[in-house]
Amino acid sequence: MSNYSTKNLDRFSAVFNALSNPHRLQIYTILSGCCTPGTACNMDIITSCCVGDLGSELDIAASTLSHHLKELSHAGLINMQRDGKQVICSVNSEMLNDIRQYFQGNPEVHHESQTG
Repeated sequence: MSNYSTKNLDRFSAVFNALSNPHRLQIYTILSGCCTPGTACNMDIITSCCVGDLGSELDIAASTLSHHLKELSHAGLINMQRDGKQVICSVNSEMLNDIRQYFQGNPEVHHESQTG
């Protein structure tokens, strides 16, 4: 197995690990607009949401929400951007496309995750 393939497996393992937590999966689902199980995400309906709005939809403490958002961001699944006092979160569409390609049998995707 090439180094690139090993890096890709490590990368997707981190992505799936981040999504294995029910709260993080719920946050990602809200942000992706994929509310119906078994349907494909439509890139046109990917939304952004401020952290305050996400907090009002979930029954978790603000500090817990912050932790989950950092984990999703670290895995490259979401982008976070400060806008004044608000933090805006959105799905990283390149990673979403990479995940789609992975499940379509093309694990050799070429985007690097945006960790930070």
